Amino acid sequence: MPNLLDAQPSPLPFDASSTALLIIDMQRDFLEPGGFGESLGNDVSLLASAVPPTRALLDVARASGLLVVHTREGHRPDLSDAPPAKLERGEPTARIGQPGPMGRILIRGEPGHDIIPALAPQDGEPVIDKPGKGAFYATDLADVLAARGIATLLVCGVTTEVCVHTTVREANDRGYRCVVVADACASYIPEFHAAGLAMIKAQGGIFGWVSDSDSVIAALGRHG
Repeated sequence: MPNLLDAQPSPLPFDASSTALLIIDMQRDFLEPGGFGESLGNDVSLLASAVPPTRALLDVARASGLLVVHTREGHRPDLSDAPPAKLERGEPTARIGQPGPMGRILIRGEPGHDIIPALAPQDGEPVIDKPGKGAFYATDLADVLAARGIATLLVCGVTTEVCVHTTVREANDRGYRCVVVADACASYIPEFHAAGLAMIKAQGGIFGWVSDSDSVIAALGRHG
């Protein structure tokens, strides 16, 4: 019998050899004061709860030999990949591309674009730089996953209802089984976090499954 991952709406047969950990946008611009998230009027401290569970998952995934993929949302310095409608959001002095405490906001190569130190990628771990919400749009993520024969994605990161949700929807349409790790995701708006998770597992798992870091770590341990 295959090992099962405790998840909702139902336990999921779990094969670590075809599973990847996908960490969405755990960047300074979203999690630290002075970044893009705060420029939109958000309380960035609300995302901090997702960091320890994500770190625990990251440690076990690395020890288990899983493919670990990180994503970063951000734009080219000339903003040629940023639609005007996106650039116009927020206060004029705190929009994408404007100077901020961590460099130009949400611009590739600036300090704020970096992944937070607690979750920094190791050498050899792919980092997908994406210009949109979804991790498949205008990136080579599908090629990275196909090269390793990945069928199941363990998804964590921020924010639950935006970049995590968009990526899961994209992945679902491409045939991946997605497990969203609830406590390793977070939102600036807690009710959106709850609603986003409910949508994923509704109707028999219309977009995927929802689990938690302890359950995922236990499933990985059974493969150790």
